[in-house]
Amino acid sequence: MKNKILYILTAISLLFGSSSCSDFGDVNTDPQHVTGDKMKFEMMFTGAQVFVAGRDWAAWRNNLIYCSTMMQHLSSVQGYWAGDKYTYNSDYNAAYFDSYDSGIKTLMETYFAWKDDASKVNEFQMTRIVRVLLMHRMTDMYGDVPYSEAGQGYISGIKYPKYDTQQSIYMDMLKELDEAAQTLDSSKPNNIKAADIMYGGDVDGWRKTAYSLMLRLGMRLSKVDPAEAEKWVKKAVAGGLYTTTSESATILHDPTTDDAAQATGKVLCHLDPDASRVSLTFIDHLRNTKDPRLIYTATVCENPKYGVLDSKFELGDTTAVVQLGMPNGFDQLEGATDISKAPNWAGNINKYSVVNRYTYSRLDAPTLVITHAENLLLMAEAAYRGWITGSAKSYYEAAVKSAMEQISDYGVRGISSEQIAKYLQDNPYNEADALNQINTQYWVVTFIDEYEAWANWRRSGYPALKEINYYGNATNGTIPRRFTYPRSEATINAKNYQAAVANLADGDKMTSRVWWDKK
Repeated sequence: MKNKILYILTAISLLFGSSSCSDFGDVNTDPQHVTGDKMKFEMMFTGAQVFVAGRDWAAWRNNLIYCSTMMQHLSSVQGYWAGDKYTYNSDYNAAYFDSYDSGIKTLMETYFAWKDDASKVNEFQMTRIVRVLLMHRMTDMYGDVPYSEAGQGYISGIKYPKYDTQQSIYMDMLKELDEAAQTLDSSKPNNIKAADIMYGGDVDGWRKTAYSLMLRLGMRLSKVDPAEAEKWVKKAVAGGLYTTTSESATILHDPTTDDAAQATGKVLCHLDPDASRVSLTFIDHLRNTKDPRLIYTATVCENPKYGVLDSKFELGDTTAVVQLGMPNGFDQLEGATDISKAPNWAGNINKYSVVNRYTYSRLDAPTLVITHAENLLLMAEAAYRGWITGSAKSYYEAAVKSAMEQISDYGVRGISSEQIAKYLQDNPYNEADALNQINTQYWVVTFIDEYEAWANWRRSGYPALKEINYYGNATNGTIPRRFTYPRSEATINAKNYQAAVANLADGDKMTSRVWWDKK
């Protein structure tokens, strides 16, 4: 069962109102620290899930400003949208690291409170899974990060946590998922109910999520350690994954207040509605493949600058033929790279499509944490590699079907079975081009979940994106491979920070590669 976020703003403020420290630690006498005698741990578990759904600043800076434009789902002519042209902004690079400090602190207190509580066996396993949801994204973005000692400043007095190697983090996360999945027990007490905003305490949903996340992490190792990848992929498939689209890990949101909004949707329709457009690369792909998702992806507004809370907010025209993608790498500085010089310039920047405001660009757009469609695509690749039984073609076709059916989760009519069949007929599975086709489809499926789109692109190399060599960029015109650590770490947690940087072949730069992103 999927539950809507109906958390009380005051309670969330108590949990997350204090400013975070970039070292993942905490002083022992934090006057704003929330302890068990002040707050129920069930509510703290809810708060950790809210972090999984996303916080405004991290969603804005890392997910959208950087990842969405680097992956050419979106584009922007605004200078502060640094990912469009691979320019460097240290604060934006560090946003996720800084923001999720609070989430890890909150989660780890719940983790240790429930770890040895016989009445909380299932709740503890759920907490282990949420910890992996938070931390796998962190390490995928930065590489070596505080993990084994993260968030334990108040609990254990660890003010300056060490950075664990990404390899050791991955091995422990996979172990945690394995143990959690096997320990979850529907016969044991389970009182978390509405405090679990993903599954309402449903043990089966959490078990399938653990194995689905194991599949994702296992496939992440395909370049660096194929044998280990195969081992964990097989274990995940044998354990039991989602069997229908409705089982996907989803968090719903409250449409009545922007405080309980979907973070990425909130940025797109409220905080920054006029800063980005849908990329030419993405719209051209959807149009060229006759993808029925185009009309649910983009819309054209006469003046998109007004947000959803403004009386002049427009839903726009979603007709497929009028959608126009904006190329990446342009600006509005009246020089050679001014958008008016773009080859498809239509005379007005508002002719370019923005993200569809009936679906993704909404305060109450659902957060799709892990989906059945993503699983099926990873299984298609695993079958192609000979790691699991079954037909790569069958998994691929089932993935497309699931992904298109998933559109109805946004409260729209959705895509018919006839349209899905026609798409598969027009774009048949091609064994000779399987890795490209499967992972390009993964790129389509993870639109708006840009962290995951970027991670899988770095792992697979697909789709082939045209790189932008804009003047003053930080990567010599190559798509960034990681984010840089917060600058404060070099002084606050210097010894551990320096050890982590030493493990990076090119130093603390956006061009360095994390452990699993082997050349």
